[in-house]
This record gives sequence, C-alpha cells and structure tokens, in this order.
Amino acid sequence: MNENEKLILNLIKENPFISQQELSDKVGLSRPAVANIISGLVKKEYVQGKAYVLNEQNPIVCIGGANIDRKFHITDELVKGTSNPVTSETSIGGVARNVAENLGRIGEDVLLLTTSGNDAEWQHISDLSSPFMNVDYVEKISSESTGSYTALLDQHGSMTMGFADMSVYDKITPEFMIKNTYLLNKSKCIIADLNCPKETIEFLCSYAEKKKIKLVLIAVSGPKMNRLPHNLHAVDWLILNKDEVESFVGKDAQTEAELIQYIGEIRSLGVKNLVVTSGKDKIIYDGDEGQRQFEVKKVDNVVDVTGAGDAFTSGLIYGWLKSFEIDKIIDLAKANASKTIQTAYTVRQDLDKKQLIKDMEAL
Repeated sequence: MNENEKLILNLIKENPFISQQELSDKVGLSRPAVANIISGLVKKEYVQGKAYVLNEQNPIVCIGGANIDRKFHITDELVKGTSNPVTSETSIGGVARNVAENLGRIGEDVLLLTTSGNDAEWQHISDLSSPFMNVDYVEKISSESTGSYTALLDQHGSMTMGFADMSVYDKITPEFMIKNTYLLNKSKCIIADLNCPKETIEFLCSYAEKKKIKLVLIAVSGPKMNRLPHNLHAVDWLILNKDEVESFVGKDAQTEAELIQYIGEIRSLGVKNLVVTSGKDKIIYDGDEGQRQFEVKKVDNVVDVTGAGDAFTSGLIYGWLKSFEIDKIIDLAKANASKTIQTAYTVRQDLDKKQLIKDMEAL
C-alpha cells in the first residue's frame, strides 16, 4: 500500500460518506486519480464497493523477522580450518514471517509488520509471502539490507552453527509501532519475536495491556533473550527453548528440577502461559492450566529441523485462538513441528487446516 492509498483509506475511515471530490480536494489529486486509488483499494479488499464500507477484518499481526535463509549442508564430518564440501539452498524465513505463513496456510487472516531493505531480497520475500499474508505495511529502508540468516547443517540435518545479519530490525522502533497503531487496535492477536528491540517489546506489552489485545512473544536465540522485559503481565504466551531459559536466568540447568525452577522464575514475571521445548526431549508447560509435561515422539526420517520451532508455535497459537484445551493445543503444535522437520521446507508445503487436524489425530 502506497502513501496515497493509506491517506485516502484513513480519510474514508474518518468519514465513510466522503465524496470523491472531497477526497480530491483534501489529498491534492485529481478526481479520476482518486477514483483509481479507490478502485485499487476495493480490489485489495480494504473497502467493499463504492459505498466505502470498510473491510474490518481482525488479522493476526506478526511483528519481527523476515529474512533470506541460506542453508549449507555438510556432506561429511566437519573439518575446522579447511574447506568443506557442502550443498546449498536459499529460501525465505524469519521467525515472525514463518509463523505468519504457517497461520496463513492454516486459513488465518495474517498481516506482517516489519522493516526491510529496499532490495531484490525483500522483493523475493514479498513475492513468496504475499499469498499467505498482507505485506503492504512493511517499511522498506533504502539504507538497510534485508535480514539474512545462514545455517550450517550436519549430515543428519541438525544445525551446527548459524549466522544472523539482522540489524535492519533495529528500525522496528516504538515510533514505527505508533505509526501503525490502527493495525494493532484491530488485530485479533499480536505476535512479536525478539528480533525486535527491547524498547519495542516493552511498548507492545504496555499497549496490549492498555488495549486488552492478546499478545504472544517468541524468542529467537539465547543472545537476544536480553530483549525480554521483566514485566510480562500483558503476555498471554511466551515460547522458549531450554537454551533461551538458561540465557535469561544466567544459569545452566544441570537437572530437570533446576530447569523447572528457572521456568517458575520466568513465570513469576507475570506471563500467563509459558512453554519450553528442548528438541527431542519433553515439552514443559507452566500456565493457567497448572504445570504439565508432554512427551515428544521420536521422528525417524528427519530431513531439516529449520523452522520446527516456528511450526510448533503456529500450531500452538492456532489451537489457543480456537479455545482448545491445553492437551489439544500442544498436540497441534507437536504435529505441525513433526511434519515440518520431515520436509526440506522451512514451512511445509502441504499445510492447511484439514491436514493439520489430520496430523494431530494421527499422533
């Protein structure tokens, strides 16, 4: 959506009965130009017909990373200090974007809010993402490069090392959020990953609590756990893995009892529901339904674990928004993650609502 479209849409929101001539006078465009813009807004389904009835959808707003992902698969044992033979591939990723695509494929109305470079990499991400989410509000910054993530995978598909160029997300500031409060206000739920600066996460917590908007926070790595606020009363769900828990509390969990203790410390910050995953091991839940542990079924034919956490999170959020019981919520999350790691894709290509339910029932 360009600036003229945004301006005209906002004027229509203020006065749904405004005439094209009045719009022309206010924005300084000819009446035929205004008519063309309105026609475009109708085609994009922002307004419905010439009566300017606003299409008041309530999207899930995903805020955070949208990257180019590069994967290098080592064909033999990694030898340090020399050249290693690999096969490589490039795809699109980013935690917020991956979650958005998962939810979009399941059938949810999703909007992505992020910053990017004004470059070919963003155009590639946009082209492949737009069938599943609204990308019209992404802010493209010419002086920045679109985020990128490079993963080094061993011959079993497990990540050996990752490299992240994410400085563009420092531009996801509270001021950027304030410019887009209309989108936040109409959202069914806000999902933010910790690629966002800490002050932005704090703003979202404060804003969500004030406006009574559902809020989910997703960690992205241990080093970025310092972006998680210590006041989490506005947070409905926080999704972490064991390493991220340890990074936040500053201590390693040598035993399961210690891990549960650290989880309790994070829960005491006010978050309503906390889920901690640890790869092939169990899932620990601490929240409104008490503390529970869920077993993880072994997957034999693992192809690529990239995107498993985002698939898990998406299944969980979908089940929660449908008001399912906690057992079913976790089963949906496990099913989506399990099926994702059996494909070469960060977001599995066969995903839709019926397939997700079928996969859950087959667990």
